[in-house]
Amino acid sequence: MNVAEQARKRPRIVVMGGGTGLSVMLRGLKEKPLDITAIVTVADDGGSSGILRSELQMPPPGDIRNVLTALADVEPLLSDILKYRFSTGSGLAGHSLGNLILAAMTDMHGDFVTAVKEMSRVFVVRGQVLPAAGEAVILHAEMEDGSIVTGESKIPEAGRRIKRIFLEPKNVEPLPEALEAIQQADAILIGPGSLYTSILPNLLVPKLAEAIVASDAIKMFVCNVMTQPGETDNYTVSDHLQAVYDHIGLHLFDYVIVNDGEIPSQVQDKYAEKGSKPVLLDRDEVESRGYKLIADKLVLFRTYLRHDADKLSNHIFQLVQDWILRKR
Repeated sequence: MNVAEQARKRPRIVVMGGGTGLSVMLRGLKEKPLDITAIVTVADDGGSSGILRSELQMPPPGDIRNVLTALADVEPLLSDILKYRFSTGSGLAGHSLGNLILAAMTDMHGDFVTAVKEMSRVFVVRGQVLPAAGEAVILHAEMEDGSIVTGESKIPEAGRRIKRIFLEPKNVEPLPEALEAIQQADAILIGPGSLYTSILPNLLVPKLAEAIVASDAIKMFVCNVMTQPGETDNYTVSDHLQAVYDHIGLHLFDYVIVNDGEIPSQVQDKYAEKGSKPVLLDRDEVESRGYKLIADKLVLFRTYLRHDADKLSNHIFQLVQDWILRKR
């Protein structure tokens, strides 16, 4: 059996989100016999991504670069090179080398989607990485006081509770390959990541959420471990799910995967200094809404709290295998 035939035999999983949490999880998932497609937000407007987006009129490369690095099958040194961020230099300070390479390849090939595909080939990416749309989108938030905040990087800084988010342009077209991947998927996984600025921007691209609902794949939501200041202050697990429902108007998920492991008090204190605390698992409320719950100790602490990629990917892979067996 050749490589292409082996890939076709693997369960197809679509993973949607953005940010560090998605990249951490993908490092575990890529070790499983899965055919992975990562669909990544194009709403970022801060830092290096924001500068390149503004100056070169291209979609922001940062989240895409993180996912490419996570899925790349290369030596650790090359992965570190992609993540390297310049600290000095007029015009260079703050830029990551991976972002600059993506910008260069976009200029060489004439469009961002082709650049991502070519970079995936060069760095031997295990799976497929796709932007949610072929163009950058502007993210707006309507706050509960009625004010409007514009810009993905500005929304968490506003210091006000978010009522809803919306995209500009409103009718941005999803990437056809992203729609096709959802339609062919055996499993669809949303999160982890910033709820309002990484996860929901994908689901608000017209036709993507509808394609997820229409799919007979198993649908899973990985909830964040900690609340995010300016986005999900004091949110419980069910509050995260309610925000998705309020924006989409549909019940998307079969399973919700959450951490219920103890987080040491000294770690909680460190995060509390920045206004973050553990997301409360309100088990009865989640289950009363029809979601099946997978709860386990799923965190590791080094410099920061992160999902345990191995344990998380084990749960996900087992759910996918069980789902496929039931369908047969």
